[in-house]
Amino acid sequence: MNSFRNRLTLIMIVMVAISVSAAGVFMAKTFKDNHIEALEDNMIREMRIISAKMDWKSGNPEELYAFYNREAKEMKGYTSARVTFIRSDGIVLGDSDTEPEQMDNHLDRAEVKEALESGTGRSIRESETIGQNMIYVAIPASIIPDEKPYILRLAMSLQEVENSINRLITVLIMGLLVLFLIVALISYRIALSLTKPLEQITKVAKRIKNMDYGARVKVTKQDEIGELGHAINAMADSLNEQMTRIRENEGQLESVLNNMINGIVMIDQTGRILLMNRRAEEVLGFSAREIVGRHFAEAKQQYELAQMIQEGLDTREHLREEITFYFPEERLLELNVVPIHREVDVFTGVLLVLQDVSAIRRLERMRSEFVANVSHELKTPIAAVKGFAETLLGGVVKDEETARSFLQIIFDESDRLNRLIGDILELSKIESRRVPLIFSPIELDSFVSKTVTLLESEAARKNIKLHMQIEPGLYMEADEDRLRQIMMNLLANGINYTPEGGRVSIKVHARGEEYIHFQISDSGIGIPKKDLPRIFERFYRVDKARSRSSGGTGLGLSIVKHLVELHKGSISVESSVGVGTTFDIELPVLH
Repeated sequence: MNSFRNRLTLIMIVMVAISVSAAGVFMAKTFKDNHIEALEDNMIREMRIISAKMDWKSGNPEELYAFYNREAKEMKGYTSARVTFIRSDGIVLGDSDTEPEQMDNHLDRAEVKEALESGTGRSIRESETIGQNMIYVAIPASIIPDEKPYILRLAMSLQEVENSINRLITVLIMGLLVLFLIVALISYRIALSLTKPLEQITKVAKRIKNMDYGARVKVTKQDEIGELGHAINAMADSLNEQMTRIRENEGQLESVLNNMINGIVMIDQTGRILLMNRRAEEVLGFSAREIVGRHFAEAKQQYELAQMIQEGLDTREHLREEITFYFPEERLLELNVVPIHREVDVFTGVLLVLQDVSAIRRLERMRSEFVANVSHELKTPIAAVKGFAETLLGGVVKDEETARSFLQIIFDESDRLNRLIGDILELSKIESRRVPLIFSPIELDSFVSKTVTLLESEAARKNIKLHMQIEPGLYMEADEDRLRQIMMNLLANGINYTPEGGRVSIKVHARGEEYIHFQISDSGIGIPKKDLPRIFERFYRVDKARSRSSGGTGLGLSIVKHLVELHKGSISVESSVGVGTTFDIELPVLH
């Protein structure tokens, strides 16, 4: 902006300099012309006076030289000019500055010719005699009758005129210099008043270009530049509002994308990845920072995915497929490749939607297995009841001892069927969260003692020792009935799967101030490591034959896990075959 200001100032100074110089040259020329013209007119008046007053003589030139020479010198004293008398044939008869005998014929002089032709002759040229620029003025003098007129000529040096012109030029130059200084100052002030607002507007525009939308122009004048400043400020306000709206939209879009349960990948028509949300990073196993802006083929993924994306770009149609991925972990993904059109006929790329359906398929499989297991579990006691009832109806009822044995079997199977149905209904309620928990303070010492007492008779039948170790003074908030159900299920399992003479123990202690830790262990047959991850599944049994013989339904541990989770707790298990099993439960003290 400074260079622009300097250029503007220089242009103004140059324009003024040219104008003043042109005016000075014109004035000098006009002054010179006017001065010379006035001088010529004055010389003509003087010559006419001389011609009228002079006593003109004619004759032989040798006789006239002395007369006219004397007259020329005398006239010079009056006129301060060089006086020359010339005969009509061009012979010089007298001259105030030079001997006439030595002078050339003057008939061919311009002023002489013009004087003879028009009555007045004028000429400016360098004198051959004295070597200076001279102004010559000549007139005819018709004094002697019947003779051709003589020529009277006055000549003056232009040195004075040139000195006057030089003095004028000097004054003009000095005035021009002063004017230059004044004009330079005024021009700089004018340029500054013009460029300073522009400079400020330029700075604000650059700040706006650099996304500083808070920059504003300080408007001090209501002229065209002021209107430009108002326009810049209005544009900045509009841009600021639009950028705020864009940032809000981007933030909302980013929040939506990052919190979607499905992975989203946007790919343009050239195959370059434009966008990838957090879920897509987790599913595909690489970060958006690594792959966004690069071709999708550079992402090290399995061939089926790349082939499906390329097919979507080629066909521009919606594609759907389920593919098992093995990196970063094994999972089943549902892939949807959706074409993106900015307008009806403008294809801009595809949107890859990744949905992890592993859990859904696992739930579907578990539901199918559950139905199959329920059918199988219900079929066994029903078949037993039906078979023994048919046998009794066939005549065995007459044998009292056999009939009693069969009826006992029918009763046991019916009781087992009743327990199975009850556990299924209970589990269904718990899983659907239709079991409201009623929390109340529980004193754990008496609670555990009472729970163990309920199982002492069953343990005594197998000569199993029940051992309690409870930290005194412990309280917690829980649903007492559901907590007892958890403890009794785990203790009953320990008793059922522990050989005679074994040991089942329960330990309770505080873990910090927020959790109560329950540990129920036995010295039973244990659980193989391969079965540990599945023991909380419904109807899963490690030893199916023994489970049925012990009256188990295969739902107890599943019910325990769900009840623990309803109490916002956690349960884990450790076991060694032939050594025993330990269940660890942590429940919060307060809800």
